[in-house]
Amino acid sequence: MIKIKNVPFDLSNNRLDKVAAEIFPDFSRTQIKKWILEGRILVNGDLAKPKENVHEDDEIEINPNEEKKVSWEGQNINFKIHYETEDFIIINKPPGLVMHPGSGCFDNTLANGLIFKYPELAHLPRSGIVHRLDKDTSGALLIAKNEQFRNYFINQMQQRKITKEYTAIVVGSTLGSSSIDEPIGRDKFNRTKMMIRSDGKEALTSIRSCKKIGNYSILDIAIETGRTHQIRVHLSSKKLPIVGDRTYDPRRSIAKDSSVKLIHIIRSFPRQALHSRFLSFICPKTQSEISFDIPTPADMEKLILDIKKYS
Repeated sequence: MIKIKNVPFDLSNNRLDKVAAEIFPDFSRTQIKKWILEGRILVNGDLAKPKENVHEDDEIEINPNEEKKVSWEGQNINFKIHYETEDFIIINKPPGLVMHPGSGCFDNTLANGLIFKYPELAHLPRSGIVHRLDKDTSGALLIAKNEQFRNYFINQMQQRKITKEYTAIVVGSTLGSSSIDEPIGRDKFNRTKMMIRSDGKEALTSIRSCKKIGNYSILDIAIETGRTHQIRVHLSSKKLPIVGDRTYDPRRSIAKDSSVKLIHIIRSFPRQALHSRFLSFICPKTQSEISFDIPTPADMEKLILDIKKYS
């Protein structure tokens, strides 16, 4: 039976195996460590290592009866390498690809594919993955190839020195540019979702209207923080749901005056129309800015053309 508890204040900033053993006293620390390595214990829905620190209010999920173990074995997974150096790889992540094994997805992930192509990444936490894109979000993603660069990039993210920009196709319109400064935390009633909460973590999103097509819009989005589902939650809160986002727009919103043909196209789009198009940071070796721009994928380009045609 799955058990879920939050990390109390007095155990914050301690190792996962120690904290889990404290808050789940029915199990020994040895057993807890074994289950962490098997993927039966998750932190905020993600895999973690026994020695990783957890913090106040982090959600620890334990599933002692899970029979199927996650697999970090290499698998031949299809994804495109956009750019590569001795320190990092830029992936053009396709939609539909989960980042790494975890609850509900035991293998066939990007992490499995990375280990297949780069066996040495098995020695890095999460196969070198240092930031994430949702399963159905496409685009630019950086993978560290060594511990030194991994630590550098994580430090740059913590200092908010990484530029990340996205393209989204949304229902509705907004004028000019605006910012959303609303804290985000886990949904109180559905642990697979996030929501705006006064006690959540700081989340900053900047929006610029790129093009309005009928009552739909193409938005350029930049994020200063990297909270789970941040863009999707923030846009939904402003009544600008992303086309195809069944989690934060389950009613599949349709813009006013949409044709019957366009209604069918919008409601049939198979994933959230969100793409990570731009990633930029300071190269630690040259101390100059390096940037990567990945064009909007074919499925979103076709959606844009269809909205123009049938609006």
